[in-house]
Amino acid sequence: QVQLVESGGGLVQAGGSLRLSCAASGRTLSTYYMGWFRQAPGKEREFVARISSSGVNTFYADSVKGRFTIGRDNAKNTVYLQMNNLKPEDTAVYYCGAGNGYSGYVYWGQGTQVTVSS
Repeated sequence: QVQLVESGGGLVQAGGSLRLSCAASGRTLSTYYMGWFRQAPGKEREFVARISSSGVNTFYADSVKGRFTIGRDNAKNTVYLQMNNLKPEDTAVYYCGAGNGYSGYVYWGQGTQVTVSS
């Protein structure tokens, strides 16, 4: 079993930056690919970014490409999401997830709120 805990959310002005962290306990994350998703009020959860288990390969939603960077430190069992040039439309609850090639995303965190004011 893996427990994921997100942190780093908050209120920031448009154009600002935040760094989200997703810390894992229970098992090592090194065998999982990791993803960040977000859900705005009244909308479905959407994909933001994903990183392979080794950290070599990354993928981003078009809406965040060039502004967000996903990274991981397997030694610290932590995944990060650096968010720059934030926009009001980035306002959402951000979730991290751990997945494998057999079952997709199998573990989720509780989410952290990001609010971007205009």
